[in-house]
Amino acid sequence: MVAAGGYLLLNQVQVTTSFWRFGAYGGFGLTLLPLLAGVAMLFYNGRSLVGWLLTLAGLTFILAGVLMNMDIYFRQTTLFNTLMMLGMLFGGIGLVAKSLR
Repeated sequence: MVAAGGYLLLNQVQVTTSFWRFGAYGGFGLTLLPLLAGVAMLFYNGRSLVGWLLTLAGLTFILAGVLMNMDIYFRQTTLFNTLMMLGMLFGGIGLVAKSLR
């Protein structure tokens, strides 16, 4: 029930993206600089702490930028379908919790 309710609920969600924004200006290239500098340092010295920190910071900036530019919408559906999806999801969660108890 959890899997079916979760699938039906997530099937109603539409995810779109918008233009990449980093601050007031579009600056995707700026988010790549720490990553590229960190990778260059790691190729020079694989144990470089600064290289690892820059690489992880660059990956974090890119992941945060992707997540911040996502727009998530719940598609229009009937009340009956919504209640069925949520009922299956939470009923299944209750059954799983009962079985674990």
